[in-house]
Amino acid sequence: MLPNAQLVLQSGEVFYGTIPDNQEHPSFGEVVFNTGMVGYAESLTDPSYAGQILVFTYPLIGNYGVAERATWESQKIHVRGVIVSELSPFYSNHAAQSGLAEWLADQKIPVLTGVDTRAVTKVLRTQGVAPGAIAPLHAKLDHFENFDQHDWVREVSIKEPCYYGSGTKTIIAIDCGMKENILRSLLAFPVRIKRVPYDYDFTQEAFDGVFISNGPGDPTRCGKTVEIIRKAMAKQKPVFGICLGTQLMALAVGATTYKLPFGHRSHNQPCLDLSTNRCYLTSQNHGYAIDENSLPADWRVSFRNLNDNSVAGIEHQHLPFFSVQFHPEAAPGPEDSKWLFQKFFDLLN
Repeated sequence: MLPNAQLVLQSGEVFYGTIPDNQEHPSFGEVVFNTGMVGYAESLTDPSYAGQILVFTYPLIGNYGVAERATWESQKIHVRGVIVSELSPFYSNHAAQSGLAEWLADQKIPVLTGVDTRAVTKVLRTQGVAPGAIAPLHAKLDHFENFDQHDWVREVSIKEPCYYGSGTKTIIAIDCGMKENILRSLLAFPVRIKRVPYDYDFTQEAFDGVFISNGPGDPTRCGKTVEIIRKAMAKQKPVFGICLGTQLMALAVGATTYKLPFGHRSHNQPCLDLSTNRCYLTSQNHGYAIDENSLPADWRVSFRNLNDNSVAGIEHQHLPFFSVQFHPEAAPGPEDSKWLFQKFFDLLN
């Protein structure tokens, strides 16, 4: 089949493929790649991908279909578009309820197939992630969205507080785009969770610990969240952050963050626990990192990404504050580091 559409990067590169006949208008987003072999349903519903066009590097996507919402990380797909080499027309999975192509169409998510995703990934690894567009061949593209200037956390956070679980300990969970499996992992313990919007000031309420979730975009745009975290940490109660939560915790104590060239989005990122010298395989999805030289003297780097030596976790030297740049709840990916939830629960007692 001849190409009828294209992926155009703001830097000028063009990659050709095909789109469904009813996909008539361009779709804009920041083009990123994920190297995972499985877990496309979980990745597509991860709010951390809001505003992005996701390139799957694994050559065949969709062969096990899409299961019911119990495996999703939110109630909908958050990406702006999907790029694949081959989208499987058939699927085989006893739990699947639809094919990937049908699911994308139902959720009105543009998809470009038949693309040389290896070539796209090589460009992104060399030049860095870039704004781009999925568009018909005849489309005129006269602008690209500036992804970094958008408040994505505001878009994906819940609007009103909600409650889960029961127990003698109360956790405030700051929702910056929280994955559902984080909530499931926390609820494995006898705790009561109050899930609050990113800008909800809970610091005058009673709580035993604070959890800061993952989420999309530039952490420096979450000024109000950072200020709330700073006020909460003044109470010296346990605080645990994941992914964006790590960056927000760092900003709250006066450190700085920076954008990675092409981010970490895969299920096999090796991270070294510096306290035990043990390496964990981790699931990651983020585009920003902490400048370790900006950390205050009473903080230390707890985990390091062995691929590029970036900060993969931070911890206070004495107080019960810690966070990790990876996803111990996985979904998708390995659960080697799920013990971090136990560590957080133990600090509550």
